[in-house]
Amino acid sequence: MKPSSSPALDEVLGIMARLRDPERGCAWDLKQTYDSIVPHTLEEAYEVADAIARRDFDELRSELGDLLLQVVFHARMAEEEGRFDFNDVARTLADKLIRRHPHVFAGVRFESEDAQHAAWETEKARERADRQGAGSGGNEPASGVLDGIALTLPALARAAKIQKRAARVGFDWADAAPILDKIHEELDEVRAEMGAGAPHARLEDELGDVLFAVANLARHLKVDPEAALRRTNAKFERRFRFMEETLTREGSRMEDESLEALEALWQLAKTRVG
Repeated sequence: MKPSSSPALDEVLGIMARLRDPERGCAWDLKQTYDSIVPHTLEEAYEVADAIARRDFDELRSELGDLLLQVVFHARMAEEEGRFDFNDVARTLADKLIRRHPHVFAGVRFESEDAQHAAWETEKARERADRQGAGSGGNEPASGVLDGIALTLPALARAAKIQKRAARVGFDWADAAPILDKIHEELDEVRAEMGAGAPHARLEDELGDVLFAVANLARHLKVDPEAALRRTNAKFERRFRFMEETLTREGSRMEDESLEALEALWQLAKTRVG
């Protein structure tokens, strides 16, 4: 591994090398694998998102460090196996950023932001095709439109990404209005299955169709469905906590109240809590 121009980064890389040292390292770090680290990587990414949502920049600095640790950890394991090291990761990223920004680094001019975005997506598609060709020795057919969408993405985010890819080749609604009709259609199908006493798997399938259609509507409205649901979750939490605190001050508990009383309190919460 070559030294970088950042003393702090060099120190982090050195610490990770020491933690993974077979003789002097940490037993926990030594027994980790790519697979065992993945849950931590995902968790740290969500904690970064949480710090940003709360505008807690001291926390963001710490969480970004934790996320960087995940990159360093994976790169160290790959280096031990002779696959690549951290500098290879950084070099690959730098090359990719230059390729995807020809208007900055190669003097290319785009007529509009849409044209620039289209060129970005074209370059990403070419990179996916190149990776598939390299992995198969060049004997496999060109990559499909939906190839390379991570299975580990949150389901709503992955739905939106699948739909976005399909839209690039013309498989899309012309505008958002028909999607509302589609959502109602899917809800009617859920209602019918409920009335027919459908098995759990069937209900799950129909509800999945509803969520997929909702994600499609969000995409057309240029709303991130994951961000929208996070905001609603946070709003529900604030209002629910208001209900709990109100009842606690009154010497009562939620489980002791009737549903009607709780609904009235919920309506009050909606007027008091944003």
